[in-house]
Amino acid sequence: MTDTSTATAASVPLAPRALPLLGHALPLLRDPLAFIMSLSDYREMVRVRLGPSTAMMICDPDLTRQVFLNDRVFDKGGPIYDRIREVIGDGLSTCPYPLHRRQRRLCQPSFHPTRLAGYGAVFARAAEVKAGSWRDGDVLDITQEMMTLTTRATMETMFSGSLPAETMRRALADTSTIVTAFFRRMMTPALLRRVPTPRKRRYDQARNRLSATIAEIIAERRADPTDHADLLSTLVAAVDEESQDGQKQLSDTELADEALTFFLGGMETTAITLAWALHLLATNPDVQRRLRAETHQVLAGGKVDPAHLPSLDLAARVVTETLRLYPPAWMMTRAVRQDTELGGVRLKGGSTIVLSPYLLHRRADLYPEPDRFDPDRWLGGQPDRAAYIPFGAGARKCIGDQFALTEAILALTAIVARWELTPVGDQPFEPKVETSLSSRGLRLRISERRTSGTGDAGLHAATPRSAPAQPSTPAHPSTPPGAGGCPVKHEE
Repeated sequence: MTDTSTATAASVPLAPRALPLLGHALPLLRDPLAFIMSLSDYREMVRVRLGPSTAMMICDPDLTRQVFLNDRVFDKGGPIYDRIREVIGDGLSTCPYPLHRRQRRLCQPSFHPTRLAGYGAVFARAAEVKAGSWRDGDVLDITQEMMTLTTRATMETMFSGSLPAETMRRALADTSTIVTAFFRRMMTPALLRRVPTPRKRRYDQARNRLSATIAEIIAERRADPTDHADLLSTLVAAVDEESQDGQKQLSDTELADEALTFFLGGMETTAITLAWALHLLATNPDVQRRLRAETHQVLAGGKVDPAHLPSLDLAARVVTETLRLYPPAWMMTRAVRQDTELGGVRLKGGSTIVLSPYLLHRRADLYPEPDRFDPDRWLGGQPDRAAYIPFGAGARKCIGDQFALTEAILALTAIVARWELTPVGDQPFEPKVETSLSSRGLRLRISERRTSGTGDAGLHAATPRSAPAQPSTPAHPSTPPGAGGCPVKHEE
């Protein structure tokens, strides 16, 4: 029997400024963050138009969590994932519900906690090498520097070594081209996406080259059954004993999709998170001084190591707060696979749901002074799993959340232990809104850290202020903040 108290989707308010044919595409392209935040007053849900199609924007944390937890009904789909599938196929972060559980079981051994120590050692070594390559007074393109760092670390953890310099340079350039194009392609009607513009040709070339690079590496590994003690070896060897169709291992196509998923995610989103964290430290010198004091105490003049993670409390909170302010997956979409009800509203199968961690993370009723960088808001306990979702939630939570957190905390510590960071110029730096909240073009000046006894002693004595009544995150990534997420756009 139908509940007559349930409203129809058409009764949900339509966001203002929709244009014929284009819908809300123009405000989304011109200033997407401002448009998204203008919807926060709706509290529960509001309709938005993406071209000729209408989608339901969810603005409430509890309703958002319901969507995440019911992935059978609210499946991966919509314009964001359609564009990502162009590059990584049906990898773990994009595959539909019927494929996900098997792929998750096959990928899980690659991210077992026992393997994190080995990955962490790679991250720490790569961070120390990168931090040691700079010179006092350098002005750095910090996002590019972090991309180089995470690419090297990702290549070593995945493929037991780094790429040749030219291959790495090309992979970096191709990844940048692909990621930059995602958001514009997502907002562009299908007919226009097929027009052979120079932008589209560059995108297609970058996508094909990156796929070819990964395919070549996989072919070499298939021909060499030696266990290289890396992520790819684990994927090649993984067996799913619960498989119902006899496909107990990943096919070559599936292996390529998963490798591309982990490569792009391990490289791009972690690099952006690190760049934002360093920017926030540069513009908040008091927090930077306290973090430097922590590195002095914990490292005691040595190099960062995975064994230090439980003691890097402030570094972990800086990463957590960075992910609140600049969640890489600032917007996500879901496809409604069957008629259902959400928040008292009937939704038809085939509908599109839009979710925004950025919107939830900056709601003043959930986070006091939401635009302020405040790592101490995370002192004291676990975050609210509905209100803090940089990694998504539910069965599609990121298999690589520990991987990403470990890399970010160790890299941040290695850099701050050696360098002081300051902004270049006095103009605020705004994110470049793509599929991620990109930090492309962010420049920071570095100065060699002075380690005179008096200065470090003063920093050592710094203590955090008392925390507000606020959900909090653990001090180290043995229990990650939030519900977990994916290497690509921090969500699976």
